[in-house]
Amino acid sequence: MLTKRIIPCLDIKNSRTVKGVNFVNLRDAGDPVELAKIYSETGADELVFLDISATEERRKTLANMVLQVAEAINIPFTVGGGISSVEDVEVLLKNGADKVSINSSAVKNPQLINDLAAKFGSQCIVVAIDAKQIEGEWIVHLVGGKEPTTLNLFDWAQEVEKRGAGEILFTSMDNDGTKDGFANEALKKLSETLNIPIIASGGAGAIHHFIDAFKIGKADAALAASVFHFKEIEVSALKKELQTQGIPVRI
Repeated sequence: MLTKRIIPCLDIKNSRTVKGVNFVNLRDAGDPVELAKIYSETGADELVFLDISATEERRKTLANMVLQVAEAINIPFTVGGGISSVEDVEVLLKNGADKVSINSSAVKNPQLINDLAAKFGSQCIVVAIDAKQIEGEWIVHLVGGKEPTTLNLFDWAQEVEKRGAGEILFTSMDNDGTKDGFANEALKKLSETLNIPIIASGGAGAIHHFIDAFKIGKADAALAASVFHFKEIEVSALKKELQTQGIPVRI
């Protein structure tokens, strides 16, 4: 059985790690390179690095910081933010990223998924999907959650898989930063509909939320930010409890 992955997320703005609630009210959470090193040393399976304002500010991800983080860690590392071309990905992979995450650019140009998968392989292409419920339907949002689309979460996820994405990072905007738990019903539907791994994001506040994401939501990995950054949950303690609950993890 494949082990479940625990993934701290570094949301970067102005070269600092930040964290908000429902995608707003950001507060400082520390130096991204230092945090990355700590997570690498304390049992995280992977890291996700998101330059959260790159798309909105129409600039590229901070390639130099990617290099600094890559040099400080020895676990897989996914980078996203402002990626819109094959050339962007080449720079990030050259600077040490193992995978890239695309979001708004994939919706605006779905062929980009095909192009990146063909050039670099599906295994390093993650498509991030931010969605919230509007009148009972999960609607995809872009540009850090600021722009609603007409896309349904599940329809878009299926298209993403067909186009060659190797993984989906689903963030529930309704749950993000609330610490009330992940959107497990949506996760379950995604996991049962698709054949590629689903990373759960948005809502972690306690160890039992991770257990629910794996047992109820059937997620392949769970991502969180503030509970790790502010030491409310230690990765090692979380993994021990998951193991106790019969959830396979790498200790």
